[in-house]
Amino acid sequence: MVRRAMPAMLAALVALNGAVVAAPQEDLYGKPEGYPVGSRATAFLQRYLVGTFSNTEKLAPFHVVAAPPDASPLLRAGGGFDVTYEHDGRRKTVEDYLATNPVTGLLVLRDARNVFERYQYDRTASHRFYSASMAKTVTAVLVGMALHDGKIRSIDDAAEVYVPDLRGCAYGATPLRALLQMSSGIRYVERYDGADDQARLWRAMFAEAGPTVMDVLKSFNDRPWAPGTHFNYAGSETMVLGLVLRAATGRPLADYLSEKVWQPMGAEADASWLVDRSGQELTSCCLNVTLRDYGRFALLMANDGRVNGKQVVPADWIRDMTTVPDDQAYRKPYVASPSFGYGYQTWVLPGTERQFALLGVHGQAIYVHPRLKLAMVNTAVRPRPVDRGILETSALWRAIVAAAEK
Repeated sequence: MVRRAMPAMLAALVALNGAVVAAPQEDLYGKPEGYPVGSRATAFLQRYLVGTFSNTEKLAPFHVVAAPPDASPLLRAGGGFDVTYEHDGRRKTVEDYLATNPVTGLLVLRDARNVFERYQYDRTASHRFYSASMAKTVTAVLVGMALHDGKIRSIDDAAEVYVPDLRGCAYGATPLRALLQMSSGIRYVERYDGADDQARLWRAMFAEAGPTVMDVLKSFNDRPWAPGTHFNYAGSETMVLGLVLRAATGRPLADYLSEKVWQPMGAEADASWLVDRSGQELTSCCLNVTLRDYGRFALLMANDGRVNGKQVVPADWIRDMTTVPDDQAYRKPYVASPSFGYGYQTWVLPGTERQFALLGVHGQAIYVHPRLKLAMVNTAVRPRPVDRGILETSALWRAIVAAAEK
């Protein structure tokens, strides 16, 4: 399918959102060259991050996630956006945040109202931004839809029930529930140093020859922990879920996502999902979406799967994705990670009230507060896959929540 042009009205809205200011280190990100797109070998070098993260379709084959003919409106909220937050002992504004963080797009929504929207590095509302691991949450939503549709009988089934090629290996014998929770118990190292297990899987995901994704997944057979007892973040678990979904639905996942989520939620633009050489969507990453459609998806999550008065995704599934039971302490905030807990392919924020986040390397983040029907989308190009930048993004989010409570 062909990418559709964004309506002129949307471009006009972008122009109304604020003054054009210099983005942080824009020359180092390739502004003099028009923000070039890297190759598979150079895509993650700083000079190419802006161009690559808004044009990943130029690096790999992809499937289109078709949008409906008409988008659900995001109304413009009146008034200013005067939120301030504390970080590193300083009181900072949103403009300070944008001036010091390599953000390509920042969007705040409340009750389907566009509270704040800004783009940097010459990006616009028509660009599709790389999700990184935010795609994992989308994958979990599709598992819930396949369960609802009867395509998956139970998340207590082992993966090999749906993917016979996984029989005889550890991932094949792992229940889907444990995969959703990143608690397969299988040893897998993901530290983004180019020499870890994630690098080996990544090479197979994008290789035109050599070991396939299936080959790599079948090679992990060291299980030091019982399934459902130990959290270990591993992109491999989401890739197994993707194989299960494709086998269970008998369809490309981009088509399933379009039918079950993208069209019902009223997306304004097609999305794209990169695929490997077999045509399998790369479910641990690699979904590319406009900023506003990330926002629409966040609002769907904020409303427990309900959009425009219709229940699109079962509400109990969204709640299961975004909460951690008291008897599963290994997935709680401050235990699963120094800051967050983990639901089903979704990070859970600390506190007594439910809040959750979709997080991806290099600064991708979506935060959601269901009671307030509040969401923030942050797309970014941080040079390092993981750094302390998430702390400032989280501080901004907490200030936005506090302001919404007033």
